[in-house]
Amino acid sequence: MRLFVYHTPEEITTHQMPDCAVAIDVLRATTTMTAAFDAGAEAIQVFSDIDQLMRVSEQWPADKRIRAGERGGAPVEGCDLGNSPLDHSAERTQGRRLFMSTTNGTRCLQRIQKAPMVIAAALLNRQAVVKFLLDHKPETVWMVGSGWEGTYSLEDTVCAGAIAYSLSHEIGAPVENLAGNDALIAAVTLYIHWQDKLLELMRHASHGQRLLGLNKDEDLAYCAQLDRLDIVPIQKEPGILVA
Repeated sequence: MRLFVYHTPEEITTHQMPDCAVAIDVLRATTTMTAAFDAGAEAIQVFSDIDQLMRVSEQWPADKRIRAGERGGAPVEGCDLGNSPLDHSAERTQGRRLFMSTTNGTRCLQRIQKAPMVIAAALLNRQAVVKFLLDHKPETVWMVGSGWEGTYSLEDTVCAGAIAYSLSHEIGAPVENLAGNDALIAAVTLYIHWQDKLLELMRHASHGQRLLGLNKDEDLAYCAQLDRLDIVPIQKEPGILVA
């Protein structure tokens, strides 16, 4: 297995795809997706365009859909929810389809949707993702951070490093034997340094600072949890994920 890390979707080329592409948006889209599936979501349909989300979701009964829109960390007017994992509970989410558009994470998923296998990862489901990769054994894996509007995000890279670090231990091979690019080595190094201080890293990160400015400290604490949920969102068809 060869692992590659790309800090933003803009770093990858779309004419060639890996065996498995992993979308990472720790703050907060892929964390929210994992939490929504834990709360019983039927599926998650992702959109980069909020108007398209509104049009497509109109085809679903109101009691079977949730519209979740976020821009700049804040909820989008006209949507039921924003992009917080804490919004989801069995009472609110079970059996419903989540129609979701966020600043960065859904854009990342759309960029990699042509890969034969696409999954979503966060710190919350790190070990579940590791098990998935060990079970499916893809030759090439791209871990693609969502970043922030095209720029690097600490929390996405540390998550990629956490996945690679655990894979290395499970396989019994040094990280350098798995590394497809230098960014993978850098991501693991970042994780080793911060593995016991993930919430502190979130608070240092620029997007963490933005969320703190929106009084979302509870979101940061939730997103910083490691290995809490045994769920892997996987693309069933382009733009639609199931658990």
